[in-house]
Formats: sequence, C-alpha cells, structure tokens
Amino acid sequence: MKTIKIPYYRSTLDLHVDEKNLKAVITAKMHGYNPGKTEDEIIHAALAHPIGTLPLNELSKGKAKVVIVTSDHTRAVPSKITLPILLSEIRRSSPNADITILIATGLHRPTTEEEQRHMFGDDIVDHEKIAINNAFDPSQFVDVCTLPSGANFQVNRLAVECDLLITEGFIEPHFFAGFSGGRKSILPGICSQETVNENHSYRAISSPYANTGI
Repeated sequence: MKTIKIPYYRSTLDLHVDEKNLKAVITAKMHGYNPGKTEDEIIHAALAHPIGTLPLNELSKGKAKVVIVTSDHTRAVPSKITLPILLSEIRRSSPNADITILIATGLHRPTTEEEQRHMFGDDIVDHEKIAINNAFDPSQFVDVCTLPSGANFQVNRLAVECDLLITEGFIEPHFFAGFSGGRKSILPGICSQETVNENHSYRAISSPYANTGI
C-alpha cells in the first residue's frame, strides 16, 4: 500500500493505492519552477514578441474606442497583473483612447464590486470604465451572423462597435469545448443567453469534436 499526498486547494488529501494498481507517481514541478523573470517581465516580453500579429502598442495606434474583454469571478485570470500592463500598452500609442473593460460573464451572475477589487485592484475599479455582460438583457446585444451550428451569434454591442477588441484569459481543458480561453471569452463570455444556451446544447455536446483536448 502506498500513500500519495494530493494537493487540494490549500490542503492535501491522502490517497491510498495498492502497489499492484500503481504504475507511477507523476509530480508536477510547477510550484518549484523558476522562469528567471518576474511576472511583469514575462508579460512585457510576450507583448513585445506576439505570435502572428503586431505588438499591442502598434495595433492600438489611432484607435479611439477600445474594449478589453476579461474573465469574471469564476476564472483565476491574474488580471491584477495583466490589465495595468495592457492599459499602459494601449495608452502608450493612443493616450486619449476611450477604453472599456468588459467582464465576460456568460450566464453567470454579475461580478460584484468587491470581487472586481480583488480581481483588478482598487486603482482600476476607481479609475477605469468597467461594464458587465448581462446575457439576459437583449438591448446589450447585436446580431452578427448565423453560426455553423445554426444558432444566432448575438454579441455584446460594446465589442462589436469598438475600433479594437482585446481579450485576455487563460488556457485550460474544457470537457466539450476542447480548451477554454481566448475565443471562449467571446462565445459564450459576452453573448446573449440564446447564443450561450445553443452553444451548450445537446447538439454541441454530442458532436464528435466535443472532446477534451481537441
């Protein structure tokens, strides 16, 4: 019998496994990994050398209306670190840009001010324009197109009517969308309840492409 300690939130769980049923114990090294840079340095380096696109400060040139889509209180995105850097990069080339931070809630409840302060920091909550997607308010949405699934693609009008749309998030496995993050900030994050429900319908889940990792 082998006892394996498994990290679980802020504590550990003991898992007892018979030796005959144990092939190997694989231990993640993420907590001991040293990238050799601070978090800010890693983000600045990524923004200076993006993949397949111009740097953000170049994309921001001449843009009057900018929307940054970020995750809500259900996702552990380090926005307190990333958002100030994104805002700085935009204003470096467009100091007078009208910037809105749009919280992608999907069908979740609105993010409270207390949660926003925890996620973004007091400075952003006190000085930046923040909007919260409300999937149940039809006036917030614009019909963009019909998706291959046949669903109407109804997106928050702030995202549709801006000059530059930026999304931030993280990548994690998703049980039928393959991987979460990036495009998932748009669908379902800032879509209407009709679009969100269709995207999570039995037809979407029963698709042969609806598997973790695809």
